[in-house]
Amino acid sequence: MSHSPVKQPDIRPVREQDRSTIDGVIAAAFDGTDEVALVRKLAADGDIVLELLAEIDGKIAGHILFSRLWVEQSGNRLAAVALAPLAVSPEMQRTGLGSALVEAAHKLLVQQGEVLSIVLGDPAYYGRFGYSVADAAGLESVYPAQYLQAKHLTNTATLAPLQGKLIYASAFGEN
Repeated sequence: MSHSPVKQPDIRPVREQDRSTIDGVIAAAFDGTDEVALVRKLAADGDIVLELLAEIDGKIAGHILFSRLWVEQSGNRLAAVALAPLAVSPEMQRTGLGSALVEAAHKLLVQQGEVLSIVLGDPAYYGRFGYSVADAAGLESVYPAQYLQAKHLTNTATLAPLQGKLIYASAFGEN
């Protein structure tokens, strides 16, 4: 089967009735249920900032979630978001669907007033969306530094280098 570009997906917010279908897409994309449990806990705890899905011909084929994250700096907390997970059904991977989800989500996050996004993932993949390992170098995290990346969602000209400890939503289980 060739992975040619697909027609434009319909990207929309997640509705409660989408949950079981999304669970299947996430489990297939990650070949397991750890990320399904993460998404369910983030939803139950009210820690989701933005959650979108992509449909093609009425079928859910992709999902992206951003949860609340805090950057703690000498007693102050800067609100940020964590991108996790991004899931595309295996038969739709390498078609641009993941990129479409990331780009649509970034636009909505900016409209919502978010200023910073953090992701843990492949720098070669997320780098194309403006995420940078160097921008995250001053952040303390329990996750491996070579995969930790930051993206400023707004103009970065006035921002000092990022520093501080990352405080993830409790669903991540590392706080």
